[in-house]
Order: sequence, then structure tokens, then C-alpha cells
Amino acid sequence: MAEARTATTAAGEQEESGSREVLRGWAAEDGPLAVRARVVLLAEEGVRDAEIARRLGISRQTVGTWRHRWQSAGLRGLEQRPRTGRPATVDEAEVVTRALLAPGGSGAGRAIARELGLSHATVAAIRRRWRLTPDAGAPGPEVPTVPPLPGPDVWVLGLYADACRAVLLAGTRSRPAAAPGPAATVIGEDVLAGLGRALEERRPAGRAAAAPRPPGADGLAAFLTAAAGHHPDIALHAVTLWDDGPAPDVPPTAPPGGPSRHLLPARSSWRGFLRAMVALDSTSHPESSRRVYLDLIAALQQAEGPVGWLRESVAGHLRTPRAAAPDGAALGAVPRQPSSSGVNQIDLGSFNECVVIEAVRLAGTITRGEIAHRTGLTQQSVSRIARSLLDRGILVEDAQRRATSGKPRTPVRLCGTAAHALGLHIDPEVITAVVIDLDGAIVCTCTRPVSADIDPGDFVAQVVALGREALEKARGAVREDGFLGIGVAVPGPVDIASGTVLDPPLMSAWNDLPLLYLLQDHFPCPVIIEKDSLAAAAGERWIGRDRRARDFAYLYLGTGVGSGLYLNGDIYRGVSANAGEFGQLCAVALGRVGPDGRPELLPECNPPVSVPEAAARLGLRTAGRADLPQPGGPGGSSAAYREVGRAAAGGDPAAAAALREVAGAVGRGALGLVDLLDIDLIVLGGPFFTDDTASYYLDEIRRVVNDFPQARRLRQVEVEPSVLSAEAAAVGAASTIFHATFTPRLRGRDRP
Repeated sequence: MAEARTATTAAGEQEESGSREVLRGWAAEDGPLAVRARVVLLAEEGVRDAEIARRLGISRQTVGTWRHRWQSAGLRGLEQRPRTGRPATVDEAEVVTRALLAPGGSGAGRAIARELGLSHATVAAIRRRWRLTPDAGAPGPEVPTVPPLPGPDVWVLGLYADACRAVLLAGTRSRPAAAPGPAATVIGEDVLAGLGRALEERRPAGRAAAAPRPPGADGLAAFLTAAAGHHPDIALHAVTLWDDGPAPDVPPTAPPGGPSRHLLPARSSWRGFLRAMVALDSTSHPESSRRVYLDLIAALQQAEGPVGWLRESVAGHLRTPRAAAPDGAALGAVPRQPSSSGVNQIDLGSFNECVVIEAVRLAGTITRGEIAHRTGLTQQSVSRIARSLLDRGILVEDAQRRATSGKPRTPVRLCGTAAHALGLHIDPEVITAVVIDLDGAIVCTCTRPVSADIDPGDFVAQVVALGREALEKARGAVREDGFLGIGVAVPGPVDIASGTVLDPPLMSAWNDLPLLYLLQDHFPCPVIIEKDSLAAAAGERWIGRDRRARDFAYLYLGTGVGSGLYLNGDIYRGVSANAGEFGQLCAVALGRVGPDGRPELLPECNPPVSVPEAAARLGLRTAGRADLPQPGGPGGSSAAYREVGRAAAGGDPAAAAALREVAGAVGRGALGLVDLLDIDLIVLGGPFFTDDTASYYLDEIRRVVNDFPQARRLRQVEVEPSVLSAEAAAVGAASTIFHATFTPRLRGRDRP
């Protein structure tokens, strides 16, 4: 141990000696580094700051600055920036990127100036030139390309790159006066850096003086023509990032009806400009999420030849605010409430109201004194909040309770008819719409079968028609001022920021479908999109009341098995709102990995297909009966699954063995959840958790999660059936509206 300390001390002394040699070399030269080195060397000799300042002819503040930088960062601290603070060149676009993405937004100018070694005045001038500073006379940001991009609302819509050039496709429109302000960005430095590297790799080295391109040698013209057809409702502009052929003195003329052509701003590099455009797009449009730019990076990395990347159409996102709701849509005509940030008095009051509502919801019926005891609020606060909620019809009083002393106490409960929400569940085989009240009671249910290969346009039309049908059926029971919005449950993965269903299994025709924004065109009210398993968990928490007032995992048995997690008092969504991909967890637990190392898509995690197939393999005979549907044949897998369930309930050993086999595979995935999260409650539900099959799933999963965990001596895991009906995802989707409105959470956004 002593020898190690001696070696460490010797290494430190050697490094310190080397640093002093560098300082002496700097001090012997001229320039700003000489002054800094002399400050440090004199300070090391014990000379006081005032004497150092007198000898070197500098201020005491300067002496203190370089002494502190030497002590905190060594040689790098002295090298950090020239004394003048002015770099040789200024990349305006990089300043714009830092301004848009820096915490604090418009107040970050001085921090950017310090970080980049610029004056505050220079940063302010760049922000004014790009119109990033709030100004009542300016319509919004302006991109000073040559010529400038028209319109303050800028989108990144595509990118073309080949061996000769790279062109960024931007879109602009005149932002309506009532447009919302910038949204919080989810774009990180890793995405910006990755995008720059991926595009740099598309540019062959040494082409700065390339020979002229032969006619027709690139596909840019075809790309721009395709872009005009793909984005017909927005003005398009092609900005040349680099061109390794002969550089034109003026921007090339635009073909009639095609995108206009632009060159980079004079004071911006192509890399900085690309970063600035991505930052401007992502901070202005929630639809321009991290996923969009990860897709672009993947396209650049995977293509072998020219890249012509176009993002999904943004036509559905470019709506102007409605002056009035269309006829017949009164139930959905609730205006979107503005989001708020911070915790001011109004927010705090709303939070306390939610705390009271949560206490009443969990208890069912409760007195004001009990509310104060459970919440920690004062009696006066509870009385004031309860009186307000009673006046607004959210609470109602119950029959008085006789007290042992004093006056009788009057309990309160939620008024179920005070609020309603519509839930839509999208499944590969059926669309379900339900309207529920605040207590979770179903007012009406509508279903419509659908095929997985349906055209996306027809599919959206059917969803809209079914939603309107449900609202019409519920019209007599729903107060128009009490309709809160629509929740939509879809199979994952889903990009919540852009409202886009990405590539759900068994629904290949609906890849990259901007479902949320297409629905918002038809329903002028708040619309929330959620993964089906997460929606089911939200509904379980809301309707389960005190029975679900703890952490739990919800296993959703649908066309595929998913999981929803309720942890620490809220739904756990993960960084991309796609937590709960249960199938891969099962595959890893069972050691089922393909040749490429990727976890298999387990058939056991698709019960309507795997259970009938396992039953047939184990000897259940349905082929001789014309009235029974066959797996994959007429009548569909759902009917075959239900027939196996009926056979198991009737005592058929093959049907029972098939259900236990599939339940065992699901149980191994549930075991992973229990061990990872240390939870003691698993809830089972979904359309294929039927009365006939429930006991098999409950018994088998209960056995696995209690017999195999490492901490089995410390906890007993309960496995319970859901309180929701077979329409669990649809009811859960509607519950997400209540969850977002009434659950007490300190949040700064209206996103649940």
C-alpha cells in the first residue's frame, strides 16, 4: 500500500513538473498565453495578487481569473479562450442552435456568449437577424438563406445526398395568429452529432474541386418532383448544403411549380446550418420528434447509393384553429386548454383539488374530516375545495352519518355523470368505441370488425365513423359541458410526440400512420394516443380505486401480450412512451433467440393464434366439425381461441394443456417483471382473458412468479383478474382522459 502511494505521489509530481515547464515556455513568448503563465508562476512563488497586477500591468480581477482557472482546470483552463474572447470566425447557425436548445430559452444569451467565446452583443445580433428574440412586430423566426426562406413556420421535410451534393428540403407556411408557442424539444446533442457524422460520411473525401457532373448524373430533380407530390400543402424550398461541382454565383432558378432553390447563409457552415434547422423544427413542432431524425440518420447510414429521404406527410398537422365546431359535433367541441408551467397559486389550487378528488375516488364515500386526515390538508382547505367541487357538480353529498358526538357528518362521493370520455381501441381484428363516466361505468359500446390490410384512409374513416356513432348513442346521457375528450389505444410502437403509429405487428398496412392528427381533424377536442397495454393499466388504476392504489404490472392479453406499468403513483411510459414490450422479455426469459441474435417473436405471446395451434397439436379435434372455426380459416383466430376455452372449461385435457403451455410462457415474462421491479401485484386482463381461460392463466402465472424469484422469501406476489371488462383497452383509453385531468401530479404540460 505504501509503495502504491509513493508511485502515485511520484506520478503527480512528474505531471506537475511537466506543467510548469509548459508554463515557463509560454512565459518566454509573447501573446495572451504569456501573461497567463506569468500570473500562475508568480502566484506559485507566493507573490500577492496586487503585486502581480502591478508587475504585469493588468487588473487584479484578471489575476484572480487566471489563478482560479489554473487551480480548477490546469493548462486547459488557461487555454480555454483568447484574451479578446473573439474567435476568428463565427458560425451563426451554431449560435442559433445553442439558443434554441439551451435551457432557459431566450435568457441563455450570456451563457452562449461565454461558452463560444463571443461577446453578448454578437449573440444578440445573430438572434435578431434570425428573429429569435420576442418582438411584437416580427412574425417569428426567419432563416437568412440566399434568398431568405419565406414564412416564419419552418419544417424539415427531406434530405437528398449523393456523391456530389447534399440538399436539405425545408417547408414553410405563414403561421396563423392563434398558433401555439414553441414546444419543448426532445432533440438531444447525440442526435445532432449523429446526423452530422452520417451526412459527412456520404461525402467522399477530396471532391472539393470535382469535375463537372455529366447531365442526368444525379437524382435530385426526381427527388424534388417526388417531394412536391408528397407534401402538396406546404411551400417547399431546396437549400444546398454543399455542392462539389462548379459553385454557382447565384442560386439556381426554380422550375415552375417546384421547390424554390436557396444557398446557405453567408456566415454559416453546412453542418451548423443543418443543426440549426433541426433545432428550429423540433422546438416549433412536437410532431418533429426525436424519432423523425433517428429515421433520417438510419436512412443515411443504410443506403448504398444516393439518399432521397422524405418524412411522412405533415398535411394533417397544418390545421388552422377552428372558429366553431362542425354541426353535430357538440360533444367533442371542447377547446384545448392551454398548458401551464411553474407552480403558481392557480396551479397549486388545481393540484390540491386533484388531491381531494383522488382521496374521494379511492375511498368511494368519505367525510371531509377523513379527507383532511388522509391528505394532510387543513380542515379549512378541504371544506373550501369540497364546496367548490360540489358547486361545480364534480362531488355530491351522501346520506348523513350519525356521529358519537357533535353534529352528524355528511360524506361526499364523486358524481359519475359529472364527466365523460370516449375511448377508442384499435386492434388488428376489431375497432371498439366506449363512452364511460367518471365512475368508469360504460354508457355505450360500439364495435366494428376490420381487416389488417385495409387502406389507411378507409381505416381512419371507419374509426371516425365509429367514434361519432358512440357519441351519438351517448348524447342523452352525456352533458356537453362535461365531455372531456377522446383517448385512443393502439398497438405499439407509437411515436407519442407526432401521434404516429410506427410499425405495429400484424398491421403492416398502417406503418407510419399519423393517426392522432388525422383524428384531431375530425374531433375538435383533446385527443390522447396511448399504447393499448399502458391504457389498460391507466383504466385499472382509475376504476380499481383503492384495490389498485399501489404499484402493479398489467398483463394485457390481446392480439399479442403487452404490459402496462403503474409505478410510484403514475403510469410508467419510458423515454419514448413505449414501455411494456412484453414479447421480447418473454423470449429472453425462455432463451428463444434467432440466428441474428434478436429475440424471437414468440407465438405464445399471441394467444388467439398460439392456443388453438397448441390445442390441435396436443390432440383437440375440430377438423371434423363444420360449425367450429379453424385457426387461420374462416371465422378467424378469435373464434378458434374461444372454442378452445370452452373445451377446456368442459374438461378437455388437450385444451387445458394448451392453455397451461401458453400461460407458462407468459408467466416467465411476468417473472422477469417481478424480479426487475420488485412488485407484488400482477393484474391480468384483455379481450382474450375470458371466463373460460382465466383460471389457467391465473394459476400458472401465480405459480411461476412465486416459486422462481430470488426474493421469494420476502414477498408474496398476488395475481388477480382485472376489474375492467373485455373492452379493457377502450375503457382504459377513455380513463387516460380522466387520469390526465384529475390525477394529482406536479406537471408543466397537458400531456398525461
